[in-house]
Amino acid sequence: MDNVAIVKDSKVAGDVQTKPLTQKQIEQNKKLKKACADFEAILTYNLFKTMRQTIPAGLSINQFAGKDTFNMLMDQKVAEELSKKNGGLGIQKILYNQLVIKTNNNNGQ
Repeated sequence: MDNVAIVKDSKVAGDVQTKPLTQKQIEQNKKLKKACADFEAILTYNLFKTMRQTIPAGLSINQFAGKDTFNMLMDQKVAEELSKKNGGLGIQKILYNQLVIKTNNNNGQ
């Protein structure tokens, strides 16, 4: 499916055509897929960071020097790995599907 663009014909509602992609479009789609995965990782990291901020500071038993840095690095790595496994949360797939149609249509014109 990555080598075929789905193009909606504006003249007829619901008319869907498939066109073979050029090598340049295939490369752009790979970059777009990576950007969508990276966006999901950043979004997930910010979700973890915000969730961690809801924990009151006095309730944590394991307080040590550098804990904030450790938590930041751990949250970043977990977010990256989560976005790589099984399509992540699904945000990258939705974003990619919407953007790939726009970019392939714009490049074809």
